[in-house]
Amino acid sequence: MPLPTRDQAWNLLCQWVQSDSLRKHMLAVEAAMRAYARKYGEDEALWGITGLVHDLDFERFPDMNDPVHGHPRSSLRLFRELDYPPALIQAVEGHAPYLGIARVSPMDRALVAVDELTGLIMAVGYVRPSKNLADVTVKSVRKKWKDRAFAAAIDRAEIEAFTAELGEPLDEHIGFVLAALQGIAGELGLDGRLAGDGAMGGHEIKMT
Repeated sequence: MPLPTRDQAWNLLCQWVQSDSLRKHMLAVEAAMRAYARKYGEDEALWGITGLVHDLDFERFPDMNDPVHGHPRSSLRLFRELDYPPALIQAVEGHAPYLGIARVSPMDRALVAVDELTGLIMAVGYVRPSKNLADVTVKSVRKKWKDRAFAAAIDRAEIEAFTAELGEPLDEHIGFVLAALQGIAGELGLDGRLAGDGAMGGHEIKMT
């Protein structure tokens, strides 16, 4: 089949993913990918849907060392069965470095560059008293960047390497992705509605 519609991709996501935090992560990556597609003059629907479904099987098959079902192997088989575009499949393969698949296109490189960065930005938003991404700045993200105990599972060096691979200056990349997430703050629950909740607003940040 051709590229699924956004509604079709969202319905598939809802079948596979029950975790609210993982759904929000996938929405965040979608927003960042759509923003970069617009910046680069690329196919926004293709880039956005690739971002939306990139972690489709993570909740069911989180063991990346499982050579048969481990993320993202199960979703890759499904995408092939559904005859999704090769470019989408290539990007999802490429976002898992342990598969050894070369990243050859701007979309491949954008996906890995935004993936974990969205998690770090959202984590910064969750620990702000306002729980509002509108109050997050590049400076505040960079401050937490240096605090390796904060969101410790997020590999800063890896993000830096992937950002360089994309060809974007790090601070500009952070600001660009931050602006994309600010545009969907309501969908991410980071528009201030969680103010007064616990430090992370009851959410975990998903990292792959």
